[in-house]
Amino acid sequence: MTRTERFTVVFEKADEGGYIARVPALPGCMTQGETLEEAEAMVKDAIHSYCASLKKNREALPRDIEEVVESISVRVPV
Repeated sequence: MTRTERFTVVFEKADEGGYIARVPALPGCMTQGETLEEAEAMVKDAIHSYCASLKKNREALPRDIEEVVESISVRVPV
Protein backbone atom coordinates (compact mmCIF):
# COMPACT_ATOMS: atom_id res chain seq x y z
CA MET A 1 0.00 0.00 0.00
CA THR A 2 1.27 3.47 -0.86
CA ARG A 3 0.13 7.07 -0.60
CA THR A 4 1.40 10.33 -1.99
CA GLU A 5 3.21 12.69 0.39
CA ARG A 6 4.71 16.11 -0.28
CA PHE A 7 8.19 17.03 0.93
CA THR A 8 10.09 20.28 0.71
CA VAL A 9 13.33 19.75 -1.22
CA VAL A 10 16.18 22.27 -1.27
CA PHE A 11 18.32 22.27 -4.42
CA GLU A 12 21.73 23.93 -4.27
CA LYS A 13 24.28 24.40 -7.04
CA ALA A 14 27.37 22.35 -6.23
CA ASP A 15 30.80 24.00 -6.46
CA GLU A 16 32.03 21.21 -8.72
CA GLY A 17 28.94 21.43 -10.94
CA GLY A 18 25.49 19.91 -10.83
CA TYR A 19 23.03 20.16 -7.97
CA ILE A 20 22.75 18.85 -4.43
CA ALA A 21 19.23 18.04 -3.22
CA ARG A 22 18.33 17.69 0.46
CA VAL A 23 15.07 17.01 2.28
CA PRO A 24 14.92 18.96 5.57
CA ALA A 25 12.14 16.78 7.05
CA LEU A 26 14.20 13.61 6.53
CA PRO A 27 17.58 14.02 8.28
CA GLY A 28 20.44 12.78 6.14
CA CYS A 29 18.26 12.38 3.04
CA MET A 30 20.27 14.00 0.30
CA THR A 31 21.59 13.23 -3.16
CA GLN A 32 22.94 14.97 -6.22
CA GLY A 33 22.62 15.12 -9.98
CA GLU A 34 24.43 16.64 -12.93
CA THR A 35 21.29 18.58 -13.91
CA LEU A 36 18.34 19.89 -11.94
CA GLU A 37 16.13 17.27 -13.59
CA GLU A 38 18.53 14.46 -12.64
CA ALA A 39 18.78 15.76 -9.06
CA GLU A 40 14.97 15.80 -8.84
CA ALA A 41 14.72 12.21 -10.07
CA MET A 42 17.46 11.12 -7.67
CA VAL A 43 15.86 12.83 -4.65
CA LYS A 44 12.49 11.23 -5.41
CA ASP A 45 14.22 7.84 -5.29
CA ALA A 46 16.05 8.81 -2.08
CA ILE A 47 12.77 9.89 -0.42
CA HIS A 48 11.10 6.63 -1.47
CA SER A 49 13.98 4.56 -0.03
CA TYR A 50 14.07 6.62 3.18
CA CYS A 51 10.33 6.17 3.73
CA ALA A 52 10.54 2.44 2.95
CA SER A 53 13.23 2.10 5.61
CA LEU A 54 11.05 3.96 8.12
CA LYS A 55 8.15 1.60 7.39
CA LYS A 56 10.37 -1.49 7.65
CA ASN A 57 11.56 -0.31 11.08
CA ARG A 58 8.03 0.66 12.13
CA GLU A 59 9.01 4.30 12.56
CA ALA A 60 6.61 7.18 11.95
CA LEU A 61 6.88 9.25 8.80
CA PRO A 62 7.99 12.77 9.80
CA ARG A 63 5.81 15.69 8.83
CA ASP A 64 7.21 18.02 6.20
CA ILE A 65 9.08 21.09 7.36
CA GLU A 66 7.79 24.19 5.62
CA GLU A 67 10.75 26.38 4.78
CA VAL A 68 10.72 29.80 3.25
CA VAL A 69 13.72 30.38 1.02
CA GLU A 70 14.30 33.93 -0.07
CA SER A 71 17.20 35.84 -1.55
CA ILE A 72 17.89 39.12 0.25
CA SER A 73 20.39 41.95 -0.26
CA VAL A 74 22.43 43.15 2.69
CA ARG A 75 25.14 45.81 2.71
CA VAL A 76 28.35 44.39 4.19
CA PRO A 77 31.74 45.97 4.86
CA VAL A 78 34.43 45.08 2.31
